[in-house]
Amino acid sequence: MGKKSIKRGFASDNNAGVHPEILKELELINMGHVLGYGGDIYTKRAENLFKEHFGKDAEVFFVFNGTAANVLGLSSITRSWNSVITADTAHLESDECGAPEKFTGCKVLTADTPDGKITVALIAKHMHGFDFEHHAQPKVISITQSTEMGTVYTVSEIRKLADFAHSKGLLLHMDGARLANAAVSLNLPFKTFTTDAGVDVLSFGGTKNGMMVGEAVCILRPGLSENFKYIRKQGMQLASKMRFISAQFIAYFRNDLWKRNASHSNMMASFLAKKLTGINNIQITQQVQSNGVFVIIPHNVAEKVRSHYFFYPWNETKSEYRLMTSWDTTEEDIEEFVKLLKKELN
Repeated sequence: MGKKSIKRGFASDNNAGVHPEILKELELINMGHVLGYGGDIYTKRAENLFKEHFGKDAEVFFVFNGTAANVLGLSSITRSWNSVITADTAHLESDECGAPEKFTGCKVLTADTPDGKITVALIAKHMHGFDFEHHAQPKVISITQSTEMGTVYTVSEIRKLADFAHSKGLLLHMDGARLANAAVSLNLPFKTFTTDAGVDVLSFGGTKNGMMVGEAVCILRPGLSENFKYIRKQGMQLASKMRFISAQFIAYFRNDLWKRNASHSNMMASFLAKKLTGINNIQITQQVQSNGVFVIIPHNVAEKVRSHYFFYPWNETKSEYRLMTSWDTTEEDIEEFVKLLKKELN
């Protein structure tokens, strides 16, 4: 009997497999003994690659997953009496089970955003109580690039937030779980909309774009990393066999694999949006700028389709759903999905 194929759905880019070039790299470096805990040649090589992309002063620390990257990155720049300000849709608020508040001790304050992007005007309500001991002290503005709504901050938007944060003595953190998708959307190098735009601490993700496991905390502002190695160890994120995280980034940056993967997933999202446009009772609710498509589908229809192609509800009161494309999504996947959707609508 042949192997049963597993249908590619639209639930999450996390659900995709590992890119063959990443797997090949892991096989190549799985030889002999090297120093553990990041003392190996592969980790040093990966760190240097990050410096090429984010600037010579960038300091990089590898961790296992995105929640850890966010939480430990914030832990390094806050104290328990601080607050972190972010969008109401941000992972920090909605998808990390309270980990940021548990491990940093900080309050997470949110701004309601129609498109996942926060602005100076939207967070103005939290800019008070400075130097008042009865009030949590604002310390960090955290943004997601690309956002959880699939939208992308422009360089100008990031720079405005960074300038505002720094004028108030705050820092700017960026959750870059899908940073590659944003870079492709903007058609810009990473450094242009991170380091050069005033981002202080970055969580850099690869898992959603073809890697197996592992993210990076990139401290872009000199002077903020002094104690991070202790924070990472206490946070249980210091990998003994670090080479199996760091070597993935070597393959990820080689020949712009990150860009090829993200370009494809973005292109598939645009293709999906094009196929959905004009279908009766279907409404796309957000600009499609990366690899997410947000769409209103009649609930009974969505439930039938989800039994074949799983995807997540986003706003159940509006019957809004999130469709994510991945590095391995094909046009055929989309054609078959849309065909089934049209059938259930009739």
